[in-house]
Amino acid sequence: MSTHDLVENFIEVNPSIMFGKPVIKGTRITVELILEKLAIGESFDAILIEHPRLELHHIQAAFAFAALALKSEFLIPSAA
Repeated sequence: MSTHDLVENFIEVNPSIMFGKPVIKGTRITVELILEKLAIGESFDAILIEHPRLELHHIQAAFAFAALALKSEFLIPSAA
């Protein structure tokens, strides 16, 4: 499944759900929450246990959404 397919099938943006933040379809679980949990070192398994409505492909869709969002941005590195 492509990144576009993952996003199209499993991510939704609706102004009436979580203030329009991207969420896993049918839930109020935001892409942001999933990525933050992964960033601080939580494992896929821990996230799936904590959020029983999630499946592995939902986490993959969160990654896909982030990747596609970054593709549409032109980032200029700042000097250290």
